[in-house]
Amino acid sequence: MDLRIRSFEQYQHDYSKSITQPDLFWDGIASTFKWKKKWNSVVEWNFNDPKIEWFKGGQLNITENLLDRHLEKDGNKIAFHWEANHPNDISKSITYRELYHEVCKLANGLKSLGVKKGDRVCIYMPMVLESVVSILACARIGAVHSIIFAGFSSNALEDRIIDAKAKVVITADGLNRGDKKVDLKSMVDIAIETCSSIENVIVLNCLNSSPTVVSKRDIDYHHLIESQKNECEAEIMDAEDMLFILYTSGSTGKPKGVVHTCGGYMVYTSYSFQNVFQYEENDVFWCTADIGWITGHSYIVYGPLLSGATSVIFEGIPTYPDGGRFWQIIDKYKVNQFYTAPTAIRSLMSFDENLVTKQDLSSLKLIGSVGEPINEEAWNWYYEKIGKSNCPLIDTWWQTETGGVMLSGLGGISPMKATYAGYPLPGIDPVLLDNEGKEIHEADTEGYLCIKFPWPSMLRTTYGDHERCKNTYFSNYNGYYFTGDGAKRDENGMFRIIGRVDDVINVSGHRFGTAEIEDAINKNKYAIESAVVGYPHTIKGQGIYAYVVIGNIEGDEQEIINSISESVSKFIGKIAKPDKIQLVKGLPKTRSGKIMRRILRKIAEGELSNFGDTSTLLDPSLIEDIIKGVKG
Repeated sequence: MDLRIRSFEQYQHDYSKSITQPDLFWDGIASTFKWKKKWNSVVEWNFNDPKIEWFKGGQLNITENLLDRHLEKDGNKIAFHWEANHPNDISKSITYRELYHEVCKLANGLKSLGVKKGDRVCIYMPMVLESVVSILACARIGAVHSIIFAGFSSNALEDRIIDAKAKVVITADGLNRGDKKVDLKSMVDIAIETCSSIENVIVLNCLNSSPTVVSKRDIDYHHLIESQKNECEAEIMDAEDMLFILYTSGSTGKPKGVVHTCGGYMVYTSYSFQNVFQYEENDVFWCTADIGWITGHSYIVYGPLLSGATSVIFEGIPTYPDGGRFWQIIDKYKVNQFYTAPTAIRSLMSFDENLVTKQDLSSLKLIGSVGEPINEEAWNWYYEKIGKSNCPLIDTWWQTETGGVMLSGLGGISPMKATYAGYPLPGIDPVLLDNEGKEIHEADTEGYLCIKFPWPSMLRTTYGDHERCKNTYFSNYNGYYFTGDGAKRDENGMFRIIGRVDDVINVSGHRFGTAEIEDAINKNKYAIESAVVGYPHTIKGQGIYAYVVIGNIEGDEQEIINSISESVSKFIGKIAKPDKIQLVKGLPKTRSGKIMRRILRKIAEGELSNFGDTSTLLDPSLIEDIIKGVKG
């Protein structure tokens, strides 16, 4: 099933049709998939409630479209090459038929535990093939999967399990990450002490570490599936039934459970995968994201498998055992499309160039960037050194909430411009709004990036709190989906993303709400109050700068800072640890008690010449105190 756009002229034609005749356009795309029952309407929507329904009345099971329908022709085709953490470790590959059988066995295993359609299953797993199997086994029986990044702490895991009211957790004894081994099972044990909804924990043996086993609750993954049949009838799902919940940080402390549904997500992830990456039948695709993020959902699991693709899954990190690991894997599997984050590119730029040149990268047909806007220096290095100035470089913009890529080049068939994401995909109708909510039509003028028409893979709600979904995404500007990003558009209509306009920090492509980090800091015994801001970071894009009020505590400053840092690790995870922690006497506040974050942001960025209007500050002298203690 080829959904690819073949030329820029075809893109312009298809884009116009998708905007002027969206029902006709998406009806044609959706009809290429296998449905149990055709839909009654293509889309019904309003952004006020909000209520969005795609392919209403249609019935399907997404796993039949990404497994069953490939079996006759491509059953022996490789679905995934799995590359182990260390190049000397044993790697393996799995065909579509083998993947189908593994999914069916685990699906039957879950059913034997009483898991049924609509139940929530949390997955807290390493980057191993069984992670994909677990995702698809849930989808096979209509259970809702909620994947939680294995770098999150037990507290963060606990919050997400409780919010989802999960019935089962699928995990592993531990994972390999570079030269470290991380214990996952004990994190789960701690997390579920307060989670009354959990009935079973399924544990995959990855490290042979003999974790603690709780009788009747804990079940060995392989023992569960070894006696199961390798066929499992797919549960019939309505197009608008929940497929998964994925938690993302917001500007308030509590993570948001973004809900995606079966039909629209299936249609858009496959369509966007084939067009953004211009994937051809025998290509090898590699997305380096973790499965716990939306990029892993859409462009490791669903998009590629729906398209019958062969992909690479990598267990390790880009700098282990050295900074040439990515390039060695591209050479080994003759990767054609390579999709990674600017953070990885910036870190790998600093290594010896011989690590690049000694590998054969001539198989590459496309290189891509995801997670945050890529800066020009990194763009040029990536294009010249990895793409050999011969590969299109796509800089994709999208979100957990959008489900798939929204702005991007389309392989080599559309124009390319450093630091610009490019044009909207067909079906995506972006606008820039000013402070009054009026559309900006002038070129090179910054505005708030909003979308004025629904697309199939957009979020439907935030789990258990629809009002929060409405307030976060649909209340800022009446009649628009608000992305939370600022952007500008050049004279040719190409978009450049400026960055977040709310209190969310983008660290290495991972979003963290400032309130979430502040809440973790404030739980520390030394902390009275804190304020967290982002600042430019040469590798991560944005770093986390924390100002912490500790009062008149006597003690070693570094010891206090280390303790605060550990609190963030404990309550969120090491990935959210502040890069800089400054102990302060107080925070600059207005007379009404509001923290003036723009001042703290300017100090963190080293912009000390102009703080704007400070007349409303309760105690302006605090600014000088903070400047004196700035962390270099």
